[in-house]
This record gives sequence, C-alpha cells and structure tokens, in this order.
Amino acid sequence: MGTVKNPNIDTLTEEIHNSNYKGASAAEVQSHYDINDVSDDFFRLWLGKTFAYSCALWEENEGYDELDQAQMRKLDFHAVQARVKGAQRVLDIGCGWGEQLRYLVEVHDVEKTVGLTLSNSQAKRIKSLENPRIEVRLEGWSEHSPEQPYNGIISVGAFEHFSKLEISQEEKLEGYRNFFKRCHEWLEPSGWMSLQTVTYQNMFREDFNSFIIQVLPGVDLPTIADIAKASERLFEIVTLQNDREHYERTCKAWLSRLRANRATAINLVGQEVVSRYEKYLTLVCLSFHSEANGLVRITMQRIDNPRY
Repeated sequence: MGTVKNPNIDTLTEEIHNSNYKGASAAEVQSHYDINDVSDDFFRLWLGKTFAYSCALWEENEGYDELDQAQMRKLDFHAVQARVKGAQRVLDIGCGWGEQLRYLVEVHDVEKTVGLTLSNSQAKRIKSLENPRIEVRLEGWSEHSPEQPYNGIISVGAFEHFSKLEISQEEKLEGYRNFFKRCHEWLEPSGWMSLQTVTYQNMFREDFNSFIIQVLPGVDLPTIADIAKASERLFEIVTLQNDREHYERTCKAWLSRLRANRATAINLVGQEVVSRYEKYLTLVCLSFHSEANGLVRITMQRIDNPRY
C-alpha cells in the first residue's frame, strides 16, 4: 500500500520545525466535512439522527437498525467517564455537529459546553441550535485559550487528526505531548478526560492505506503506547477498553444506510463522491475486521503535581 506524500513537503517541514506540528489544517478537515452546501444532508443520510461520525457503543445483540441507540449510549458513556454530571464547564475537542454538546446540556445538566471544530458546516449547525449554554469555536486545540478552567474534557474521533504521516515518530510524540500539556492546563485539579480514538494495532505506520488518506487527509493514527508515553506524568490512565469490533459494526451500519439511500445521496453529492465513500467505509470495515486497527476509549485523570 504505502503512504501519500504531501506535494508541498518543504512547507510542511518548515511548519514542523518552526512551531511544532499541531495536526490537520482547517483546509484538510473542511475538504472532508464541507463537501458542498448540502454536505450535512449527505452525512445525515447514513450517520443517522445523532449525526455522530465516530464509533458507537453497541450491546451484544443489537442490529444495524439500532445505530442511533448505540450512538446515544456512546454519548452517555463519555459524559459518565468524564465525571461531568452537573458540571459548570465542559470542553469537547473535535465536537462534530454538536450532539455530545447538546447531550451534556440536556441530559447531564452541564451549565456551559464549549466545542472545538475546524469544519464550517459543523460550526454553522451548532450555532443554529441557538442554545446559550452551547458555544462552538472554529479553532483547533492549539489555538484554544479558555477564560476559565474546565471541569472535564471529552474528545471523540479527533486524536486521529493530531499527526501526519510525513512527520517523524519523535515529532509525532512531541505533538501529542503538547496536546496533553494543554489539556492538563485547561482542567481543574483532579479533573477527568474521556478520549476515544482509532489506533494502529496490527499494522505498521508506513502501511496505512493511501486511499483512506485521500478521502480523509491530514490523518495519522496513534498506538496505545504513543498515548501512554505522551500523557505520562500529566494524566493517570484509569481505564482503557479496546472496542475494535464496535467500529466494524458501526461502519457496516453506515455503509448499509448509505447504500439504502444511494439514489438520494447521488442527487446530493454526485456519483463519484458516493462511490468514494462506499469504498472508504468498506476499507475501514476490513481494517477493523482484520485487527489492523483498534478503537480505544480511555478514561484519564489529571495529575495535579506533574513531573515533566
């Protein structure tokens, strides 16, 4: 398979060495999520009513038609793991279309939620909720500067965007370390963080599928060891669960919905885009089925007196 090289590698290298690489650019994120003026309608066709573009949390005997229920369970899981019931302020890094933010406010009685996204369409939808307790910021984690500490942090499906195949392993770990340092600074003493990400499992970094990078640019995956190394002496990893099979089931449910609504999808975004997403989802299903990738959900607690 092999990797896709950035044609503007000189600029990327300069960015890395001058300011520490901080993940996918706004343009790379928008190329995936902001397809055109009807991109939200396209994604809703197969993501379902929760608009959750990340791995669901399934019960053993649930079928694909119960995707929405499994996604709601995932939203609740992260709220519970971050210990934010009745909290004053909670941050969602990579907030998508805002369902976790809304769930925190409506179900867990969080007073104020702040979501970070680099997608214009996602930010627009969250603003359309017109909920004064929900704030969205069109910025990445490296740009974020909160006025007050957070009681908890949730990040689901964003960590995959915090590295890039062109950078070295050392630079990758440095970027992850900077991310965890910032989260440590933002959290109140002994605060909790719930993190969900796809990982390399039985796959080498250089074998990451080039087609997936074309569909979802600016992506690299961590290993569990990368996360542990980058967060050590900043966060205690309290629980870790690998739900690889849950993501295979989620992608199969998405693919089933996309195919069931194929004619409508083609009318929205065209035959080429629909075919590309069908291939993309099929390959992702295979990567989890073959144990090449894992899906980890990690609960972490802030260490109050870190030793850098």
